Amino acid sequence: TWLGHSTVLLEIDGVRVLTDPVWGDRASPVGFAGPRRFQPAPIAIADLPPIDCVVVSHDHYDHLCRGSVVALAGRGCPIVTSLGVGAHLERWGIPAAQIVELDWWETHALAGLHVTAAPSQHFSGRSLDRTAWSAFVLRGERHAVFFSGDTGLTPEYAEISARLGPFDLAMLEVGAFHPAWGHIHLGPDQALEALAQLRTERLLPIHW
Repeated sequence: TWLGHSTVLLEIDGVRVLTDPVWGDRASPVGFAGPRRFQPAPIAIADLPPIDCVVVSHDHYDHLCRGSVVALAGRGCPIVTSLGVGAHLERWGIPAAQIVELDWWETHALAGLHVTAAPSQHFSGRSLDRTAWSAFVLRGERHAVFFSGDTGLTPEYAEISARLGPFDLAMLEVGAFHPAWGHIHLGPDQALEALAQLRTERLLPIHW
């Protein structure tokens, strides 16, 4: 279920995963300025079903919302993310035991699910912090999905398919489209090229 931008609620073989949870009104370090969401979130965090895992691709404000991730952590959700992002979470009071940082190609196993960080072509960091960014592959007992996070088109998608595929579904960003941004965002045309490299037939457009 797409909940807006890059926030997706997935159920994979009975395991529930929430990606890049953003419930805040603005994608900004302050509440009075910055990009504002076009539509309210379709469901409150308190009304979500039990969540087994939260995946955060990187620390840009439209993917990592402090209030949202703290609220989910308060429900006991483990958070799997890219290298360095855990420092933000710990500063916000989230216990280190709930945080898993992965480098590209590393895998974390939890009940019934394997979460693998994969290469993407983007950038990240807040202020002077140095953090990484990732796509993620989520594989259950019978099904697997690919979550792009933010990325430009990269030939590494073919390697991801070879090493971690096949996938039942690909969630690829199609928004933030501008010809000058082709190295850091896919846009609709490059999303279809990425889908072909991933050799996946089912597409869920995100990040729009």
